[in-house]
Amino acid sequence: MTSNASFKKRIRARMAKTGERYGAARRVLIEQAASSGSRKRVWVTPPEQSGESVREHTGKGWDEWCDLIESWPEADQGHAAVAARVLAEFDVTGWWGQGITVGWERITGRRLVNQMADGTFTAAVSRTITIDADALRAMLYDDADRADLFGGMASEMRSRPGVKMPRIRLDVGTVGIAIEEKANGRATVTVSHEKLTEPADVDQWKPFWTEWLEALDDG
Repeated sequence: MTSNASFKKRIRARMAKTGERYGAARRVLIEQAASSGSRKRVWVTPPEQSGESVREHTGKGWDEWCDLIESWPEADQGHAAVAARVLAEFDVTGWWGQGITVGWERITGRRLVNQMADGTFTAAVSRTITIDADALRAMLYDDADRADLFGGMASEMRSRPGVKMPRIRLDVGTVGIAIEEKANGRATVTVSHEKLTEPADVDQWKPFWTEWLEALDDG
């Protein structure tokens, strides 16, 4: 089984050699692994759930699920079609139906870490901080205050007041910010930066939002 870091290194090496973009180099390496003739499955990216956990909750291990799904016509019809068949034919919860499908996508290279079903990537961070939750919500909806919060970064509010996770359009992707009030003047703030195009975008934005949350903390 190859690790995600190892596979990324192979992708970068091919990019340097051929001049291909990340996605093109990745597809070639996946196709090469699939056509190698080896009976041993190559895991492009490890799934989030362990083999022990998936077997305990679903009755099958990861390689069994992968072999089964790849025997279905739904394997070429996208995430929703595969998840629907898993739920229709097997006694698993909706959460595990999605988890099995995402795990298969990651193992087979159809989905990388932080990658969504539409092929884009999401950088997500969360932190419990000392802050006035209502004041922070109000600042997000005020154009001038939001500009100050984001260090002058251009942004456009895309949600109406009152939604659980308001979404804000940036020059690069869209960020959702959820604020859950806690006791003693604290709140858990979750930032989800969506619609990023490359894994490198996640590596860039995740530290940015981590530092942003640290700067907000009054504690």
